[in-house]
Amino acid sequence: MDTTNDSRRPGRRLGVLRQRDFRLLWLGETTSGLGASITTVALPLVAVVELRADTLAVGLLTAAVWLPWLVIGLPAGAWVDRVRRRPLLIACDVVSAALYASVPVAAWFDVLTLAQLLVVAVMCGVSAVFFDTAYHAYIPAVLDERDLLEGNAKLQGSEAATRVVGRGTAGLIAQAFGAVAGLLIDALTFVVSAVCLLMIRGREPAPSAPDTTATLRRRIGEGLRFVRHDPYLRPMVTYGAVLNMALMGYQAVQIVFLVRTVGVSEATVGALIMAGSIGGILGALLATAIGRRFGSARGMLVLQAVTSPFALLMPLATPGAGLLLFAVGAFMVGTGVAMCNVVVGSFRQRYCPPELLGRVVATTMMLNHSTIPLGSLLGGLLGDALGLRPTMWIMTGAVASCWLILALGPMRRRCDLPPAYGAEPVPVPERPLG
Repeated sequence: MDTTNDSRRPGRRLGVLRQRDFRLLWLGETTSGLGASITTVALPLVAVVELRADTLAVGLLTAAVWLPWLVIGLPAGAWVDRVRRRPLLIACDVVSAALYASVPVAAWFDVLTLAQLLVVAVMCGVSAVFFDTAYHAYIPAVLDERDLLEGNAKLQGSEAATRVVGRGTAGLIAQAFGAVAGLLIDALTFVVSAVCLLMIRGREPAPSAPDTTATLRRRIGEGLRFVRHDPYLRPMVTYGAVLNMALMGYQAVQIVFLVRTVGVSEATVGALIMAGSIGGILGALLATAIGRRFGSARGMLVLQAVTSPFALLMPLATPGAGLLLFAVGAFMVGTGVAMCNVVVGSFRQRYCPPELLGRVVATTMMLNHSTIPLGSLLGGLLGDALGLRPTMWIMTGAVASCWLILALGPMRRRCDLPPAYGAEPVPVPERPLG
């Protein structure tokens, strides 16, 4: 009896988690994702509590994590396409573990400085660029093409869950054991991730032989041109960049909006923001079923059209029962974003030629991440100039309408996204499904 094929039947409760190599990959990524969520809160806490840093220093610390994407994102993609991904992933885990562990060690010896925190943030950001690029390119080496959608859905769902748990427990850890304890826990999660990757048995295909005459600039250009000229990737990347800018625009002022304009407590703020992460879990769970029922292209487009306008509920928040408007809006937006991430990630892994996948991943992630600091800055500027509620209206209005970028592309005419570059996708039937 072929137990391998049997374990991959969609009806099986565990699905792709029955496959040992994917289970190890999922366990390692979920564990390190939990640590990363803790660090999102713990790193600024270390700066504020241990070093008495001011607001500007904390802002620089946050920006330092994202800066490497803008500087080395494209070269990293070109380099990832020339090496095996699993050894690179393990090396990134080890480097990140050592960097984060250096912070509590320095604090215990009373030699921790803000400069060290900034160096750790930048270097871990560099490691994250290589890890995330290689990780998305490595998943097709662990899963068959038919399992990519389900596998990405499980990874996206666990990522959303770790955001809820990690950020919720970071404050408790800091209060009980000190702010630096969170970074030590994050270091340990990277060790777990490295061990899980080491235990994977499947052999990764060797990278294609590099063109020794191609310069780094030319290789980067190949990835950029592929994304720019492809009729499917171009609107997806544009949508992701605009959506990230709009999301970060309202998220930059949402806490101040809830506390000062709506008048809620800190504990209530945490619960309201958590609604978006809980919606992310639902979106990841729905992605596979919606893709199979309605088609990957039509399902994603319809879900974005349905969920995105709920963002307009958030500026309507008022004390009391009116807080449900914010929670529902955040929940629905989180659902749509997570489902979109699953479908786009799976499509990219199937669609792109293997020799270009690392560069395409790096190009799309760099372009999408480049608007994150821009959105935060725009939200802050509008908040000062126009006020908090008008800023929430402007930025959530952008979230509500940016799905039209996808609708203007070829997806509106297709049921499923093409399975591979150059393949003819399935058009949308003229009659709706019964």
